[in-house]
Amino acid sequence: QVQLVESGGGLVQTGESLRLSCAASGRTWAMYAMAWFRQAPGKEREFVAGIHWGTGDAHYADSVKGRFTASRNNAKDTMYLQMSSLKPEDTAVYFCAADPQRDLYSDTYDYWGQGTQVTVSS
Repeated sequence: QVQLVESGGGLVQTGESLRLSCAASGRTWAMYAMAWFRQAPGKEREFVAGIHWGTGDAHYADSVKGRFTASRNNAKDTMYLQMSSLKPEDTAVYFCAADPQRDLYSDTYDYWGQGTQVTVSS
């Protein structure tokens, strides 16, 4: 089992930055990949960014490319999402997830955090 805890959400204005953290605990040595998803009110959960734990290779949704950066600290078992140039449409609950059952982009991960709210005001 892996436990995930997100932090760093909050209320910011358009154009500002925010960094989310996802701390993993438990059976972390077996983790293959982690990802960030988000869900806005009335919308389905969508992929934001994913990172392969061993290589650090990251992939992004088109909507966040060039603005968001995913990274990880293996020693701390923590994944980060640096979000810059935030827009009102980035407003959502952001979830971290670990160990995909299929591919990096599908929301079929074995483990999920509880989510952290990000609100971007215009």
